[in-house]
Amino acid sequence: MVLVVGAGPAGATAARTLAQAGVTVRLLDRSNFPRNKPCGGGISLRILKRFPYLERELGSIATHSVARLHLEGPGGESTIVESDGPAALMIRRYEFDALLVAMAVEAGAELVSGADIVQAAANRSGVSLVARDGRRFEAPVVIAADGVNSVIARRLGLNRGWPPSRVALDMMEETPRAALRDVDPATLWVAYGFDPVGARGGNGVATNGRTTRVSEGYAYVFPKRDHVNVGIGYMLDHYREAVGRPPYELQRDFVTHLRRRGVLEGDSVEENFTPFLIPVGGPLRTVGKGRVLLAGDAGGFVNGFTAEGIYYAMVSGDLAARTIVGTAPGSESSLARRYQKACDGEVGTELRDSVLIQRYLFGNRRRIRRVIDGAGRRPATTRLVLDFAIGRIPYSTLRRHMLARSPMLAAGFVLERLRHVSRS
Repeated sequence: MVLVVGAGPAGATAARTLAQAGVTVRLLDRSNFPRNKPCGGGISLRILKRFPYLERELGSIATHSVARLHLEGPGGESTIVESDGPAALMIRRYEFDALLVAMAVEAGAELVSGADIVQAAANRSGVSLVARDGRRFEAPVVIAADGVNSVIARRLGLNRGWPPSRVALDMMEETPRAALRDVDPATLWVAYGFDPVGARGGNGVATNGRTTRVSEGYAYVFPKRDHVNVGIGYMLDHYREAVGRPPYELQRDFVTHLRRRGVLEGDSVEENFTPFLIPVGGPLRTVGKGRVLLAGDAGGFVNGFTAEGIYYAMVSGDLAARTIVGTAPGSESSLARRYQKACDGEVGTELRDSVLIQRYLFGNRRRIRRVIDGAGRRPATTRLVLDFAIGRIPYSTLRRHMLARSPMLAAGFVLERLRHVSRS
């Protein structure tokens, strides 16, 4: 038997894969489904190529596809990028997560709700978990998909806690269109280097004219079918040192700023607002130990530049399950190593590069400006990025092209990698 802790996209996907392979699996979560989950709710459409069964199931929930991206830089420079077909899928986690859980249960997984795990211990023969209400759960193998603040990762020494430089504080609301709506629901609006302190020019960046470093912030408007997600975020260390304003005060002013610019209509609704943490520093160096594998946010499987996590959560959950299914009884000592190899093989390079891109671009506002200008002036490159988002080409193809076309980016990757190694 396998215990999967956390029934978000990573855990539910893992449970479904295990159950379909004939493994007895219990899916534990502290909530009852459906439940609210703060998240932008945007997924690149390549998810349908990786998980083709989703396309049929998504018809039962509210979805919205977009093919147009408004991309904006710290000085207000912007461009519109359009795909020849849908490139991103907008969902509500309230509905999407419940759908994934239902699919896992239909496959044969047992859902145990209200199980808030607070203690974990492991030995050579298995793993023992204790819930807040005193219930105990034991199994030979555990997949921990219990989020950014994973209790299991902390209790078993896999992650003592994320440093503030490796997590983003995302402040967002998901509000029905009756109260707040985007003027152009066909466009996904994203800004990098966003800082609302000035809010008098460009996208709101305040600068003394001498520094070129970009505020480590981002902002977005994600159109849903019946809702709109509006959010603003910063690396946690930058927020503490340079921003420091109450989260909802930032959100309210951001909505006001976008309303003045004609991007939004209506008002922010505080009861729909939730700040949350996203691990954007790349996966942990060790995403498994003994009989425990970490998936989703618990293992840091999030794109460091786009902050997209749903796709990587599902991939890591699926890989964890497949690793368990493919490990012969008595060979559990190789479980963590084999899972690490599988993750590195499918998404490792991509996620490591995303962190380097994040650090490289936020190091200088001119770099973001060049990327935005290039999106309009280099249609071949833009086409490749869109083909990757849709799932037409693998990341390796996109990477080779980008590094060949941009020696400066390639050099920046090398420098950032060296800085990362020296800090480690």
